[in-house]
Amino acid sequence: MSSMKLSYSLGSLLSVNELLLCAKKTSYAKPEAVWVPETWGMENFSMLSAISQNTSSKIGSSIINIFSRSPALIAMGAATVDTISEQRLILGLGTSSVPIVEGLHGYKFEKPLTRMREYIEIIRLVLSGKKIDYSGKIFQLRGFSLLIKPPRQDIPIYIAAINEKMVELAWEVADGTIFYLRPISEMKQTIARMQKKRVLDVACQFITSVSDDEEVAMERARKTLAFYVSVGEIYRKFLAKNGFRKETDAIFQEYQKSGLKQNYQIVTDRMLESLTICGTPEKCRAQIRTVYEAGITHPIIQFNPTGNVAESFDLFLKTFSDVN
Repeated sequence: MSSMKLSYSLGSLLSVNELLLCAKKTSYAKPEAVWVPETWGMENFSMLSAISQNTSSKIGSSIINIFSRSPALIAMGAATVDTISEQRLILGLGTSSVPIVEGLHGYKFEKPLTRMREYIEIIRLVLSGKKIDYSGKIFQLRGFSLLIKPPRQDIPIYIAAINEKMVELAWEVADGTIFYLRPISEMKQTIARMQKKRVLDVACQFITSVSDDEEVAMERARKTLAFYVSVGEIYRKFLAKNGFRKETDAIFQEYQKSGLKQNYQIVTDRMLESLTICGTPEKCRAQIRTVYEAGITHPIIQFNPTGNVAESFDLFLKTFSDVN
C-alpha cells in the first residue's frame, strides 16, 4: 500500500493549542496532508498558516465555505497560505449548511451549485495573476489583479460533495473531491462510475476513534456520528436515502426530544461499520484496508480523542503511521 495516501484531520473537538500540538506530532508519521475544518470555532487560513510551521506535510482546508468569504478573498487567503507554507496548500471548498451560512454568517443559502462553479472560476482567475474581468450569474467583477505573486497558479482545489450534482461538478472542474458520511458500499459504486469520466483524487473524511478499549472508541464515534445526523440535515437526508432511514429518523426524533444527551445510543453497529473507523488499533487498521478497496485514494482520518488528548493522539498516530 506504499502509494496510498493517508491524511489526518484535526478537528473541532480540539482547542487551538491542542491542534498545534497534534500537528507537530504528525511530523514523524509523515501523512500526505494535515486537514483543518472550519465550523464555528477556529478560523481556517490562520490555523493552516500556523500548522504549516509545525509540519512538513501538505495542509488542507476541509472546508472553506463559499458563502462567508468572497471568491477573491478566498483566493487571497489561498495565495497567502500557499506562500507561507511553500506550496503545500490543498484548498478544500464546500457549501457548508443552512444553519451555519444563515444562522452564523447571516447570508442566504441559495444557488449552491452555480455559486461553486463561479467561485472556482474566479479563484483560478485571481491566482493566474490576470486582470479580473468576470461576468457570471452571481458575480460581476472588474478591474483588479492580485498584488502579490502566488508561488503557483494551480493550487489544487477539492470540492466537498454530497448530492449527485455537486459530485458531477467536482469531476468536471476540481482536482479532487472530499466525501463525508457516505456508506462504504455507496461510495464504491459512485467512485467506480465517476472515475470512468476522469480520474480524480478521491478523498473521504472518516470519523475515527481509536482506543485499546473498543467500547470507549465506539462510544466516541457514536457521539460524533449522532451529532452530524442531528444537526446536519443534508447528511441525514443522504443517509436516509442510502440505507439508514430507520436509524436517522430515530436519532433525529430523539434529538428533537432531548438534544444530544443520549441519542448517540441509537447509533447502530452497522452504521459505525459503514461510516466510521473505530475500535482497537488492530480493528481500525483492518477498516482502513476496506476503505482503499472501495476506491478511495485519499482517506482523511478525523481525530476524535478519547480521554487525554495527547495520549489519545499518540495511539492514533501509532495505529495508522505504518499504513502509509
